[in-house]
Amino acid sequence: MASSPHPDIEDLIARVAMADRAAFARLYERTSAKLFGVCLRVLQDRAQAEEALQDTYVKVWNNAGKYRVNGYSPMTWLITLARNSAVDRRRRSDVGRAVQPLELDDRLADPAPGPAQQAEARDDAQALALCMDELPPDRAEMVRRAYLEGATYAELATATGVKLNTVRTWLRRSLISLRECLSR
Repeated sequence: MASSPHPDIEDLIARVAMADRAAFARLYERTSAKLFGVCLRVLQDRAQAEEALQDTYVKVWNNAGKYRVNGYSPMTWLITLARNSAVDRRRRSDVGRAVQPLELDDRLADPAPGPAQQAEARDDAQALALCMDELPPDRAEMVRRAYLEGATYAELATATGVKLNTVRTWLRRSLISLRECLSR
């Protein structure tokens, strides 16, 4: 077995691109908990997050052959699809709707990954935190708000007083810097 799960995930995505349903099921099994967490963090609503996760895997099925074109790692690609699905769903939701807290039962349900996957996630989180520290503080905060909280580019431009195109450029450059840092 490889020391990193990325080659396995890359292989699964390649097989999904060839309409391999078994590979799709395995990819879902390996990645759905993490992607659901991304959706839930953005939407803060379990039902909406489940819908966004479903949207994500429809996108994976339809676009698996394109993932290498952008040069991201497979998990980065999958997380980006999940985040974008969640943000799209958030934008479509009623703006004035109050966010309800999760029920205690929802918090106790544990479809979480096992110890090895948790250790890998911690390592990934530590590496990302170190790389985020290399960004200028204002750019790091912008990345956090855009990709963890689901803020739109327009919201960021308004909140910071920075032009919309500048926000887009800063975020794109910040993601490139993060990708380069994480690949070291």
